Amino acid sequence: MNDEIRVLGEELIEQKEQIARIVYKKQHQTDVINEEQTETKQSLEYSIHFIQMFGDVLVAQPEKASAVKTFNNWGRNTGEIACSMGASMDEALRGTGMFRALILDTLKAKAKEKQMSIDSIFDAIAMIDPLLDEAVYAFSLSYVQYHQKTLEDSNQALLELSVPVVPITKGVAVLPLIGSMNTERAKFLMEEVLQKAAQFHLSHLLLDLSGVVTVDTMVADQIFKIINALSLLGVEASLIGIRPEVAQTMVTIGINIGEMDVKANLETALKDLQQASHLFSY
Repeated sequence: MNDEIRVLGEELIEQKEQIARIVYKKQHQTDVINEEQTETKQSLEYSIHFIQMFGDVLVAQPEKASAVKTFNNWGRNTGEIACSMGASMDEALRGTGMFRALILDTLKAKAKEKQMSIDSIFDAIAMIDPLLDEAVYAFSLSYVQYHQKTLEDSNQALLELSVPVVPITKGVAVLPLIGSMNTERAKFLMEEVLQKAAQFHLSHLLLDLSGVVTVDTMVADQIFKIINALSLLGVEASLIGIRPEVAQTMVTIGINIGEMDVKANLETALKDLQQASHLFSY
């Protein structure tokens, strides 16, 4: 073990709070730190712990693989936390260069004070630099992965909200379709509609297209597939509320609804169902 590097590590640990505060002030361009604020306190705690880790490495001088793993784990955990708290990656990584500069300045000052060998200084820097780079890499990777997962979860929630199969009475439900249809939503629509049809024991499903402003061959094809799949489950489907401009587009692009049951609106569809099968008689 190199005793001079150990002394540099002890100095870094001793100066960790001061370094953390300097970085915070530079990052936020302020001369005052309000440590009563939860976010400020947490930010300082993460910075202090980060610097402590470098000091511990210089003191203990462990195997490189062990140190790299420690900093990788720290970066991954911190990246996820930063993303979950809504901090931008740019903001979170802005202090990286400051940490590097202040840590090196601290080591140089101590080395000069103790008249240490130039080899010890270079060895200490050689230990710290790759660990800082590893922490930044792991932080960035974890941040991006967590952000991507958050987007996917949000998208899934929106998809679920976009397929509201609403039961009206026993065996009858309405599915209001709103907005545009893409491949992902169309796939989810098929899966969700069939599951809901089985869950609610439907005999009739009314597909309300009054909220659909554009229809192309892909949308029409998906609607036809849903209707065909429902028929295999013994569910009769009706199209209702087709807007005039949508009807014109369907004719123009050659979409043929064939023998599908089409109604002007929900009221008409329900009235016809009542007359045909007495679904609403009690």
